[in-house]
Amino acid sequence: MKIASMDTFLVPPRWLFLRVRTDEGVTGWGEPVVEGRAETVRAAVAELADHLIGADPLRIEDHWQVLTKGGFYRGGPVLSSAVAGIDQALWDIAGKAAGLPVHQLLGGPVREKVRMYAWIGGDRPAEVAELAATQIEAGFTAVKMNGSAELTAIDTPARTMEIVQRVAAVREAIGEHHDLVVDLHGRASTAMARRLLPLLEPYLPLFVEEAVLPEHSRNLAALAVSTSIPLATGERLFSRWDFREVIGHGIAVAQPDVSHAGGISEVRRIAAMAETYDVTMAPHCPLGPVSLAASLQLAFAIPNFLIQEQSVGIHYNEGNDVLDYLVDPAPLTFPGGYATRTTRPGLGIEIDEAEVERMARQGHRWRSPLWRHADGSFAEW
Repeated sequence: MKIASMDTFLVPPRWLFLRVRTDEGVTGWGEPVVEGRAETVRAAVAELADHLIGADPLRIEDHWQVLTKGGFYRGGPVLSSAVAGIDQALWDIAGKAAGLPVHQLLGGPVREKVRMYAWIGGDRPAEVAELAATQIEAGFTAVKMNGSAELTAIDTPARTMEIVQRVAAVREAIGEHHDLVVDLHGRASTAMARRLLPLLEPYLPLFVEEAVLPEHSRNLAALAVSTSIPLATGERLFSRWDFREVIGHGIAVAQPDVSHAGGISEVRRIAAMAETYDVTMAPHCPLGPVSLAASLQLAFAIPNFLIQEQSVGIHYNEGNDVLDYLVDPAPLTFPGGYATRTTRPGLGIEIDEAEVERMARQGHRWRSPLWRHADGSFAEW
C-alpha cells in the first residue's frame, strides 16, 4: 500500500482537514491546524507531502521521525501541527487497514468510556452559573470556564474578587458532586496567579489551566507549592521535550493537543512520560471532529487519563459545529457526559467528504481575537 494523494480542506468555523488517500482505496483523515494560522499549516503539510507521496503509510514511526527531524529546523507550533494531522491520518489508515480502532493498535483499551467536560461562558465569561447548570442538566459531570477576561499584571481587588465570585457562583450551581475547571488562558501574570489561586481553593477546582504563560513555565513549581489546587498546562507545548520542562516541576495535569503536539504518536509518549511523575492527562481539544476522534482513541488507551475536552457548542463554532462533518454523529455524542468506546476501525468516525468539499469552497479566515488594555497596550487573549 502506498500514499497516492494528500489534500487539505479549509473548512469553517476555523479548521483544516487533511485527507490521505492510498492506492488500495483506504483513506485516512487528520486535522492539522493552528487556530488563526490554518493557511500557514496548510503550506507546511504541502511541503511535507513531498516525502510521503508514494511511501508506505504504515511506517508511521519512521515518517514521524523524518517529518519532525529531516528538515534540520525543528519544532514550533506550525511544523508540529502539520505533523500531528499527518500522523492522525496515518493511524486512521492503519486502523482501517487492520479492521481495528486505533486504540487497539496502541495496546488495547484500558477503559470502556471516557469522561468529557463542556465549555461555558465564552472568552469574557458571563451568566456562567446558569450555563453551568444547563450543562449539568444535559448530563455532563464537569464544566470548564475562562476565569477572566483581560487582566493587568497586578489587577485591582475588584477584578480579583470578580473572578472569585464567578467561580463561587458556578460551584454553587453545580454542587459538590460535579467538577469545575478554571482556565486562566495565560492571562494572569505570575504575581496575579499567586494572588488568585489561594482565593479559589475553597471552591475545589478540578484543576486550574494555564495559570501562567508557557514562557513562564519555570514558575509553575513555585506556584504549585503555594496552592492546593492542581495546576495544568500544555496546550502550547508541542513535544515531549517541551513537556520535560513542566512534568516533574509542579503540574498535576498535562494537556497536550493531539492536533498540535505531534499527533497520536507523540501524545502517547508524553502520556507515558507523565505517568512516571504521577501526572494525569486532560488533552486539549477545542477543535473539530477529527481532532476529537483522535483524542478519544488515545483516551481509551492511556492509563493515566483524567478527562477530555470537547468543543461541541463552544463559542468559536459559529455557523458550523463538530458534528456537521460526520456521516454519523453517534461516536462523538456523550450520553451521561461520557464517550462510549467504539469498535469502528481507524479513528472511529466517517467524514462526510461531500460536505467537507462543499464547505471548503467557502473556507474561512478565522483569526485570534486581539485584545488591548484600557491604556491601549496589548492584552493577552
